[in-house]
Amino acid sequence: MEGAALATDTKRASVLRRAPVLEASRYVAAPGLEGDVCVFELSQDAAPIVVEAPSGRHVMVAPGDRFLAAPGYRESTRWVVGGVPDGGLVPGEAYWVLADAGIVGTLVGDSPREKAHLGAVRYLGAVRDGSGRGLNMRQFAVATEAGAKDRGAPLYLVVGTSAEVGKTTAGIAIIRSLRQQGKARVTMLKATGTSSIAELSAYLDFGAARAFDCVDFGLPSTYPSDRAGMEELFHQALDVCLSTPADAVLVECGGDVLGANVPTFLKSLMARRSEVKVILAAADALAALGGRTVLQEMGISIDLITGLCTDTPTLRARTERLCGIPAMNLARQGSESARI
Repeated sequence: MEGAALATDTKRASVLRRAPVLEASRYVAAPGLEGDVCVFELSQDAAPIVVEAPSGRHVMVAPGDRFLAAPGYRESTRWVVGGVPDGGLVPGEAYWVLADAGIVGTLVGDSPREKAHLGAVRYLGAVRDGSGRGLNMRQFAVATEAGAKDRGAPLYLVVGTSAEVGKTTAGIAIIRSLRQQGKARVTMLKATGTSSIAELSAYLDFGAARAFDCVDFGLPSTYPSDRAGMEELFHQALDVCLSTPADAVLVECGGDVLGANVPTFLKSLMARRSEVKVILAAADALAALGGRTVLQEMGISIDLITGLCTDTPTLRARTERLCGIPAMNLARQGSESARI
């Protein structure tokens, strides 16, 4: 097999956490497609960047370092937008690290916020195993047992009007409340958005028995929006999470209710379950009202509103008055108040 040898201690980003570390592997000059295990290099004259390792630790990629990551898409409303060009990444060309999980592609644009991961890197090639076979994240996805059935555990769904509005805070409060009620086995699924070990680890730290995201089912993210074939991935994720022995299942949809293929996921979920406790995290009262309207059009009723729209008594009262739904600040009132 032609190509350059790859050291076993090469740094790798968390998007490849399910891919094995191979004793004998090489990389070849081939197009880099979504989810492929690929090698990138940060130039000697570049500033260092930071990526998330499979352990969850933030790892410095120093000038001149080579590291493993995967081509993919991101359409964040708060951070970065970019993706994989038609035909894949071209060896020798420069691309951008779009997320700290190690998603790499062309850069369309980004917000003014500081991003330690955002930097230009050169694509060197796609990794091959000792037999010359390419490696892709889909090969290492969680397998569903044949004939596995939904065990009927109560299901809680957290959605939001945008990124950074308190979805994970709400999810953690719900897990704490469930555990205080004696529900020790909670399965958590971050169904949409960009993968992040840090977010999954936060759920595990607060008591989730298991935590999954799109990487566990073979994709770096659930972008771009309205892409074909997402039903299959969502069905696989639901098969695994609903068939796992658990006292409750918590699902967080990353991003907002319109992007990241959230509508497709919600359609898949509601086709499986008619009884779901729904929590909406919103930035302000008007966002909460818009979120309620959009979800109602999907046939989904909200049980509780939380997030930044509940940060002050004035804003919380306005949210409740506009939406006609109970509102609660789970960041302050915590798990004791999260019994919905």
